Amino acid sequence: MRLSKERVRHIAESLTGQLQESGHLEVVGDRKAVIEVLDQAITHELSAEDRLNAEVRQLLKAYEQQIDQGQVDYHKMFQMVKQKLVRERGIIL
Repeated sequence: MRLSKERVRHIAESLTGQLQESGHLEVVGDRKAVIEVLDQAITHELSAEDRLNAEVRQLLKAYEQQIDQGQVDYHKMFQMVKQKLVRERGIIL
């Protein structure tokens, strides 16, 4: 994830405030609970690429020998597999 936890928290707080001011959100109960849920949702979405990258690295372990021998370019293969998974799963990065 490219944003710090503090930055994500600030975004969640700011977004909650803007939605309340514009009348798109009415907080019933604890405002901090709303911010916490929004913070978790943002963090989960931002970490999607990290999870995808980890999965691609795991898949490429099957080609470790070819990569070590120079038969396959790791970075090219990484991007190709990642793009394929993004298309297949409809992931928005």
